[in-house]
Amino acid sequence: MTSLRELSVVTTRSDLGRVRAAMRGRVGVVMTMGALHEGHEALMRAARERADQVLVTIFVNPLQFGPNEDFDRYPRSLDADLAICGRNGVDVVFAPGLADMYPHGEPAVRVNPGPVGEILEGASRPGFFHGVLTVVLKLLQLTRPHLAFFGEKDYQQLTLVRAMTRDLDVPVEIVGVPTVREPDGLARSSRNRYLDPAQRQAALALSAALSAGVAAARDGADGPALLAAAVAALGNRVELDYLALTDPDLGPAPGHGPARLLIAARVGSTRLIDNTALEIA
Repeated sequence: MTSLRELSVVTTRSDLGRVRAAMRGRVGVVMTMGALHEGHEALMRAARERADQVLVTIFVNPLQFGPNEDFDRYPRSLDADLAICGRNGVDVVFAPGLADMYPHGEPAVRVNPGPVGEILEGASRPGFFHGVLTVVLKLLQLTRPHLAFFGEKDYQQLTLVRAMTRDLDVPVEIVGVPTVREPDGLARSSRNRYLDPAQRQAALALSAALSAGVAAARDGADGPALLAAAVAALGNRVELDYLALTDPDLGPAPGHGPARLLIAARVGSTRLIDNTALEIA
């Protein structure tokens, strides 16, 4: 166990168990894969507001990367991440190695996300949410928080984590935190650092498409019309994976009322996602 100012940093299950047993009051957890940015800081601040003590996990989970995805080049910056945690009032960081998270090798038993896990990101990245929910459930068991904070940028993940904890009776409150954006509208993401200046500019097409959909809905457009407006704003700046309109629980799009507009696209070799809430008149 090491410490950074008042921050306790633990890397093993046994050390986590001892530190967690000493934590008092309501404990909030923020689960990350490191490469922390302002979006993660917003989660930490939200946890700081609602919890007496805040625990952050940093673990790059191999189960959620496909064979042709970027596990090996996913950014790892532990020292910088710990500094960010320290200045945001985090009490404990759990940064396990692979052997501590999966001591018996890759788990044979995994969480099945159900039908919502097979659409959108699940359709584009088969098995992705099996890996996500498995590691989230393991981390919830290890950290035993009262509250767990997830960003709305990964909206499908947030929806599935809520469903998992509800359906499996996991005693934790799942708290969604609004997406943090750059001043020009780009959603904060660890993968943004892969973009060169031209790609960074092209990536603005995602938030522009969402904004166009929201504007169209405000003007009274129905589902097909607002999707058409979003596609028109997207142009040919990115390689679109999906643009989908759903209800807030990721079911079929409603004829009117609250809805969610979700997008995924590639900019060069970097895959980005974004989403927004809107209201269909």
